[in-house]
Amino acid sequence: MRPLSPTLALLLVLALFLWAGMICGISFLEAPLKFTAPGITVTLGVGIGRIVFHALNKVELALSVVALLCAARLGVASRIWTTLLVAVLILAAQTLWLLPALDVRAVALQAGSPNPPNSQHVTYVVLEAGKLLCLLTTGMLAFRWTLRQTRRQESHRYARRHQAA
Repeated sequence: MRPLSPTLALLLVLALFLWAGMICGISFLEAPLKFTAPGITVTLGVGIGRIVFHALNKVELALSVVALLCAARLGVASRIWTTLLVAVLILAAQTLWLLPALDVRAVALQAGSPNPPNSQHVTYVVLEAGKLLCLLTTGMLAFRWTLRQTRRQESHRYARRHQAA
């Protein structure tokens, strides 16, 4: 049995829940609330949103790398890999397709020539909700997996100690 690294296991769970918390705080709290602040126009709110979502995306990419490296080093269960990879694929779609497309629309709005409505923003929100669900599920699965691995490791240590006695 491969010994569990408590530091890596903790880092995996921490990265997953930190990532999920940032999505909750920024995508589902800050983004809609900024438009309700006095004096914030749609153009100004969109400009702030561009800055915030580009920063969030960079942090998400870093946290995804941390989570992937920890999961690989720990040799986590396939269920954990599945939900983690779905979250990372959603992040890749947002990074490579949706954020650039929404950025073009935001720049056009700021320049005074808004594009006609389309479904990209709704698609982003739906994918963000799906990613959040994947991260919460992955974090829960990783935490439970870590507890099981730790118990199994302790039980093997206990058995070896009592066998030698």
